[in-house]
Amino acid sequence: MSNGSTPSPPRRLRGTLLVVVAAVVVVGLGGWLVWRSAGAGGEQPTAGGISGHGGGHSPAGEDGGHGSRGGEADKKHHDSLQGKVVVIDPGHNPHNNDHGREIARQVDIGNDRKECDTTGTATNDGYAEASFTLDVARRARTLLQKAGAKVVFTQDGDRPYGPCVDKRAALGNTAHADAALSIHADGSGAGNRGFHVILPARVTDGPADTAAIVAPSRRLGERLADRFHAVTGSARSNYIGHGTGLDVRSDLGGLNLSTVPKVFLECGNMRDPKDAAQLTDARWRQKAARGITEGITDFLAH
Repeated sequence: MSNGSTPSPPRRLRGTLLVVVAAVVVVGLGGWLVWRSAGAGGEQPTAGGISGHGGGHSPAGEDGGHGSRGGEADKKHHDSLQGKVVVIDPGHNPHNNDHGREIARQVDIGNDRKECDTTGTATNDGYAEASFTLDVARRARTLLQKAGAKVVFTQDGDRPYGPCVDKRAALGNTAHADAALSIHADGSGAGNRGFHVILPARVTDGPADTAAIVAPSRRLGERLADRFHAVTGSARSNYIGHGTGLDVRSDLGGLNLSTVPKVFLECGNMRDPKDAAQLTDARWRQKAARGITEGITDFLAH
């Protein structure tokens, strides 16, 4: 008969219970360790802590490009333009608006006489072409210098106006540039989109003689158009060049008077809202600078 207390289990039964409890603990601990090593969700984390779904990406610079390649590859890239001279001509001048009489002065471009310089165009919101060209030129200068090039500017916003188009050409000639580029943006009608590269025509008149630079300038322009398109994603002009992104002209003093390979790059149409959205985007301008650098590098490497 019970006296109100729970009888103690036999010794053999207590031993069996202890073995069962120990087995449960071991199995549970092992399962927890497997779950932990799988990342608590069945996904193996990457080295950067980003889940391996394919949607993550490595950190990039402002231009959205890849990180540094490092080592010998990086050194080779940095030395690719060693000993080369590149002249960058940022189109117009932010101060030209204050010097209308000076920039209206006519200068000899060989087959004609034209204004010393112009004010350039602007977006509908007032972002000036002269500000755009300086920004892209400075970005390109940084990249070109990292590649080892000596970079000469025709103006850096440090002149009261200009210089005149004949002086711009002379600066490239005096520097004995391996390549020269004048950076611009167009001011055409809305709906006209894309970039184009202006190549020098054959002009032999007065102080102009482009016979020796027509062929190398075309090669420069072709390489520039290819890389600018690839890096920026911008389309070749839909209103100039018949889809090639190339246009030959004989009415630009900066080309007529050059004795070194030189082209003009119209990076887009400031009067078109879609193009203007790109031109006013600092990240896109960095891409433009990289496309310019790669185009010049491709030209000088071949």
